[in-house]
Amino acid sequence: MLWISNLTYRIGQRLLFEDASATVSAGHKVGLVGPNGAGKSTLLGLIEGRLAPDGGLIRIAARARVGSVPQSAPTGPEPLRDFVLAADTERAALLAEAETAQDPARIAEVHIRLADIAAETAPARAATILAGLGFDEAAQARPLDTFSGGWRMRVAIAALLFSAPGLLLLDEPSNHLDLEARLWLEGFLAAYRGTVLLVSHDRALLNTVVSSILHLDGGRLVAYRGNYDTFEKERSQRLALATAQFRRQLVQRKHMQAFVDRFRYKASKARQAQSRLKAIERLGALEPTRADADVVLEFPVPSDLPSPLITLEAAEVGYDEIPVLRGLNLRIDMDDRIAVLGANGNGKTTLLRLLAGRLSPLSGALHRSGKLKVGYFAQEQTEEFDLAETPAVHLSRLMGAASPTRVRAYLGRFGFAQSKADVAIGKLSGGEKAKLLLASICVGAPHLLLLDEPTNHLDIDAREALVAGLNDYPGAVILITHDPHLVELCADRLWLVADGACAAYEGDLDDYRRRLIEARKAATRKPASATLPAASARQRKEARRAGAEARALLADQRKAVRSAEVRMESLAADRVVLQARLADPAVYEGSTADLMALQKRHADLGRALDKAEAAWLEAQADLEAAGVSAEG
Repeated sequence: MLWISNLTYRIGQRLLFEDASATVSAGHKVGLVGPNGAGKSTLLGLIEGRLAPDGGLIRIAARARVGSVPQSAPTGPEPLRDFVLAADTERAALLAEAETAQDPARIAEVHIRLADIAAETAPARAATILAGLGFDEAAQARPLDTFSGGWRMRVAIAALLFSAPGLLLLDEPSNHLDLEARLWLEGFLAAYRGTVLLVSHDRALLNTVVSSILHLDGGRLVAYRGNYDTFEKERSQRLALATAQFRRQLVQRKHMQAFVDRFRYKASKARQAQSRLKAIERLGALEPTRADADVVLEFPVPSDLPSPLITLEAAEVGYDEIPVLRGLNLRIDMDDRIAVLGANGNGKTTLLRLLAGRLSPLSGALHRSGKLKVGYFAQEQTEEFDLAETPAVHLSRLMGAASPTRVRAYLGRFGFAQSKADVAIGKLSGGEKAKLLLASICVGAPHLLLLDEPTNHLDIDAREALVAGLNDYPGAVILITHDPHLVELCADRLWLVADGACAAYEGDLDDYRRRLIEARKAATRKPASATLPAASARQRKEARRAGAEARALLADQRKAVRSAEVRMESLAADRVVLQARLADPAVYEGSTADLMALQKRHADLGRALDKAEAAWLEAQADLEAAGVSAEG
């Protein structure tokens, strides 16, 4: 599907890629990982053709359609569902042509093709994707322009997924999603039939979706089989082996060089000395192995403060006298580690603004310890930086009379080396700005950290550093995040914001996942009792009999769907194997007859796969038309 060969690319004087090569097979799902600033998003731009390489070649399979999320949020007056449907440009063009075509033969071709691409089921598929990303039926009918930028980026993701490109390029898709939508996206991508190249710092997403990893390392692309956890273990082993080999070579070189230095000018040993010099040359220039740079986030230790830090009693909070959350009875102690769960728009950020003192209760009581210091992290605060300032100047203003040495030492605790401390904030990456904001809110050694999506722009190493830093921090932490890894490692308690309230959630994150899955299943069910609220015993019996007959009638349709799926998977697997053989240069040096046979077999497989997909779409359409999922 995708071949990258000896890719070289520079930004100014900085060399991002040097002779980088990689192959992504059709149907595979690959995670692209590496530290912030390594060039992952740039590589996606090179693959799309938005950027031109300085050297090397990027090749995509013929007729393969490439899709990615636009860099800016879409706008427009059309309803969300219409915007998503328009992403299938072929369907839109065919529907328009069907209205105007005059030639009977062409009209037939158009309608056959519309049937082939399951055009009739497209609105249902679009609605399902939008619902999975957090848009209910009412929201799907609203104009795109009535949503905020973050929600419009969700719509852009929905449109991309609906268009189902052969090569799907995703750059941090979970940054715009809450935990509920992220869990849905995991399942969707895991079942996606196309090829996926996923840039993400979300460990859970990478572990669930991808089957291999491309690691951007020193300008090269290194392939690993397996998910992110497997990659991390294998990379550690490779680094350990390479370090041991480097040390052995150093000892070997030192030993041979000592012999040369001792006997180079002694006639009886000159030949041996010359032989060792050549051996040293063959070793080449040695370079130590490089692990990704260690990231440190070290939060300052606050003074002791007796609990409770904050209590809420029957409090209401909202905007313009309209409550968003009611009946808040909550308490925060010095040793609390609380993660706040709930879908976006339910009021999680409103709750944190209340706790931070940015909002006052509309009613009820809020009691706060008189000496309490709060550090409040919100992504929009990074927009308030003076982009012309450097981190050192910015922190000097916040730290008052602190000496430059103390300011730089403090910045070092948040991962800012000397070189980064003197770079204009406008030139920092999103992850570096997030770390600077963490440093800024912690200047006064707060007793309570309120963190609203702190990991959005942090790479995986920085996220692990955040976990370590929070676990060492002795104050209280209230955390909103879509990153389940962070929740599981840092939170001792869970609060759930839902239905205009916030209360303790007694289960763990796995329980919450199951709750979401069950809620989604329940939303798709249409039980007979819902349409017959006051049904008699006879009516209930008739309903059960009708349901049994309907299930029996649908059994063959489910079987047809599953049979077509198995057929498609088998053909796709055969084609991947055949494509790998055709990608081998040695095949083209052998028998012409053998090569032609392979090419014919490849074409036959393509036609067979098209037929199997058409059969699957037809069976699936029948099933969807009956209002029943093939998952049953």
